[in-house]
Amino acid sequence: MKNEKLAQILEQAKLDIEASKTSEDIANCRNKYLAKKSELSAMSSLIGSLPPEERKDFGAEVFQTKSQISSLIEEKAKDLQAQELAAKLAKETIDISLPGRSLTPGGKNPFHVVKDEMIDIFLGMGFTVADGPEVETDKYNFELLNIPQDHPARDMQDTFYINDTELLRTHTSPVQAHTMEKAVGKPIRIICPGKTYRRDDDDATHSHQFAQIEGLVVDKGINIGHLKATLELFAKKMFGEKREIRLRSSYFPFTEPSVEVDINCANCGGKGCNMCKGTGYIEILGGGMVHPNVLTMNGYDAEEYSGFAFGIGIERVAILRYGIDDIRRFYQNDVRFLHQFRKKA
Repeated sequence: MKNEKLAQILEQAKLDIEASKTSEDIANCRNKYLAKKSELSAMSSLIGSLPPEERKDFGAEVFQTKSQISSLIEEKAKDLQAQELAAKLAKETIDISLPGRSLTPGGKNPFHVVKDEMIDIFLGMGFTVADGPEVETDKYNFELLNIPQDHPARDMQDTFYINDTELLRTHTSPVQAHTMEKAVGKPIRIICPGKTYRRDDDDATHSHQFAQIEGLVVDKGINIGHLKATLELFAKKMFGEKREIRLRSSYFPFTEPSVEVDINCANCGGKGCNMCKGTGYIEILGGGMVHPNVLTMNGYDAEEYSGFAFGIGIERVAILRYGIDDIRRFYQNDVRFLHQFRKKA
């Protein structure tokens, strides 16, 4: 017997997809029906609460509904893209009589400005830079970071797979695993800057490709006070001496305890405004104490050694620093955007 709610979702999706007139409309449909916070995803979360004899049929119906909606969206998207391209080509003309334009000096992308500054700050604290491959193995990207096969935490980092064992890394933490493996139980203090990839729909605040700077310190006697002091110094160096941080309890599979780190809003000084959504603080990164399982799996005696780790989104820091309204601007090579960051002669 078909579930009425799923049938209603499917019928409404068909109507919305059919009514879509532009690529933006169909992208909104994709977010409405297939995103993690969609009504259909909420239905998926009900599977575990059903009696065992009902789970299989209900799960199959949810999957079938999702597949139907996905197919309809992809088909409609192709049609709309073809229509829009045809309309664009019909309008475009090239005037070959126009004079050439003079060359003008470029500007450094704010992404690289911020990345270089962040690296310099951590180098000044005694960290060294470590690097690693962007195509990683499941072992280093997940298993050695306390995320075993079929663990629910993997849903937080859906990515692009090359095959069953190779994938585009979802964070720069695999570099930490490689470094710990090579260190053979010795102290470590590194940062790992680089590109990462996750399956996400691109919009003003999300991108399938982004960059991180992750940090790792492992030694005897390391505690969360060292983490707080490190990040507090970073925040003041990066955002100004008046910036303060706060730690909020969170969850990451490779750290325990885990924290989200916020800075007080520069726009309102912590009083609350639209930028900080009235809270007075803005989230900038996550971190925590390295999980004992991670230390053990990577060759450390968790009874003797401890450590902390953190991860900072480079684009997020640049957005906060310069008030940039769309993460995609970093990657579009629009010279009008880059000209804002040219050095004055």
